[in-house]
Amino acid sequence: MGLYAVELVFWMLGIRGHIPQFDHHPLPAASSSVVTRCTAILAACAFGLMVLASAIWLAVWLAITPL
Repeated sequence: MGLYAVELVFWMLGIRGHIPQFDHHPLPAASSSVVTRCTAILAACAFGLMVLASAIWLAVWLAITPL
């Protein structure tokens, strides 16, 4: 990223030929199925952590509440 920034500044100032020109190819975008699968996994993990936290909270609440 550093060389790209220097090259960009030189290009904006009109100075060329001092830094070799690099071919900056964009990365291919992730397919929609991969994004959907990752989102589903993240949602399942968040739901599981919510259930676990709720169970721990309920156990502590029942332990400290006088009957």
